[in-house]
Amino acid sequence: MGYYDEQDYQRPTRQKGLKRFSGLSAFFGAIVGGLIVLLMLPVFSNAGLLPYSLADNDTGDEVIEPNIPQEGLETVNVNVNSDVVKAVENVSDAVVGVINMHQSSVFSQEAGEGTGSGVIYKKAGDKAFVVTNHHVIDGANQIEVSLADGTRVPATLLGTDVITDLAVLEIDGSNIETVAEFGNSDLLRVGEPAIAIGNPLGLRFSSSVTQGIISATERSIPVDLTGNGQVDWHAEVLQTDAAINPGNSGGALVNIEGQVIGINSMKIAQGAVEGIGFAIPTGIALPVIEDLERYGEVQRPQLGVGIRSLSEIPSFHWQETLKLPESVKAGVVVTSVTPMSPAERAGLQEYDVIVEIDGEEIGDGHALRKFLYTEREIGDEVEVTVYRDGSKQTVTVQLAEQQNF
Repeated sequence: MGYYDEQDYQRPTRQKGLKRFSGLSAFFGAIVGGLIVLLMLPVFSNAGLLPYSLADNDTGDEVIEPNIPQEGLETVNVNVNSDVVKAVENVSDAVVGVINMHQSSVFSQEAGEGTGSGVIYKKAGDKAFVVTNHHVIDGANQIEVSLADGTRVPATLLGTDVITDLAVLEIDGSNIETVAEFGNSDLLRVGEPAIAIGNPLGLRFSSSVTQGIISATERSIPVDLTGNGQVDWHAEVLQTDAAINPGNSGGALVNIEGQVIGINSMKIAQGAVEGIGFAIPTGIALPVIEDLERYGEVQRPQLGVGIRSLSEIPSFHWQETLKLPESVKAGVVVTSVTPMSPAERAGLQEYDVIVEIDGEEIGDGHALRKFLYTEREIGDEVEVTVYRDGSKQTVTVQLAEQQNF
């Protein structure tokens, strides 16, 4: 028979009491938690946190119904028609192919240098008018225009301008329905969307669309117009990163409103260069187009002299032949004087070195042409400052219409 001391006897009694207390606490906690959940159900339902909704039936009892949307209660229409799509639709039918028929091979007409692009910009009666690039139709014996639906129609060359690289064609307009709208290139800002439409690599890819932005609004690109390796002119162009490939020349550069803001003209084609294309802005193109349509040429004022920039002349001749002061570092050398021209009537001579016109410094041939073509008009009188045999002189010349570049 064993013995228990007081501590041994009391320990089992305490443990049994604790177990009973814990069981009661859990029971009452479950009841309280269930009541809280039931009370909060309407709140959760109103907040949309339950996969079903609560509603009352006719007897007032609470009914739980699945929250399943019923067909026919709401229709959602999604319109994916973007601004770019609208812009392209507005003008794409007015962008055509221009085929230079000087090539002897039928197959090369659609894959070579004889195919470019153009833009129908006007319709008058049964005639329509197309603007393209000079270099697209240069040397053509015959020109055809391929319309948006693939129809080919013969074209008549109304006029061409090598300086701005623009030409105007006339075609039968009886089947022409879409005419491009010109926008104001002077209002363009860098970063605006730009959309190029044309026929890259020939008519196989006609009406191709590429998108980019206006990279720069005023770029001056040197151009050799005579093929002698010397810069004769600086073309004022828009720069864009919209892809412009061979065959895109003469096509449309369009803004987000579907307005033509430039005539695609050229790109920098170097292996290390990507996304640098150029277009003739409408601000420059429109006056040229009007002259070509009306007169067959661009009416510009001229002096009537042949010129070379002083920088093209070996420096040995600056003092020995031209007798220039050492302080004169720039100017335009008169290489010839056209008979019966304004220059001859004013007394200009061969080897005169033009340094100023109306007080504005003339540093090279480009500066002289730009001043005359953009700042003065036919019939204007100008003060021409020259160096002749080492002495500085000024003569007055009345500008006449330029006949040929």
